[in-house]
Amino acid sequence: MKKFEEKTTKTTPIYDGKIVKLQVDDVTLPNGNVAKREIIKHPGAVAVIAITDEGKLVLVEQYRKALERSIVEIPAGKLEPGEEPIVTARRELEEETGYGAQSLTYLQAFATSPGFANEIIHLFVAKDLYKIENKADLDEDEFVELVEVSLEEAGQMVADERIYDAKTAFAVLWLAAQ
Repeated sequence: MKKFEEKTTKTTPIYDGKIVKLQVDDVTLPNGNVAKREIIKHPGAVAVIAITDEGKLVLVEQYRKALERSIVEIPAGKLEPGEEPIVTARRELEEETGYGAQSLTYLQAFATSPGFANEIIHLFVAKDLYKIENKADLDEDEFVELVEVSLEEAGQMVADERIYDAKTAFAVLWLAAQ
């Protein structure tokens, strides 16, 4: 759907980083006026709602520099070029939690911040988890701590803002609706 489409007349690259690219687009608005749009291009990511046989939600706590604090999140990670989301989901689940999943089901995709970024997160549900003997290593700049909580505990973590990101809050709401 392209209702109220803004036509790009010029794109100016600003920054090309390891994870994101920043550009400024000149656009023509539906009423004919012109405007500038600052846009972050992101390769996309996956996130995994991992549930143990005991019904616990598997989370990781990590420091997020952009927020200047640690938060608790569902396992997630960036898509590599040409990689299928399910492959990324299996890798990130293993790297961040040490778990594999017999059942990994695609749930849906959603935009994280469509006002300025094109990042799409592909969300999976992992069940029938098993511990991996020799799990893959985390990225060299990644430090996480495994946290397993009940749905009630996760709800409290949302209330006290230990869970503070949209993908994890979405996961808790989704689980509560099941």
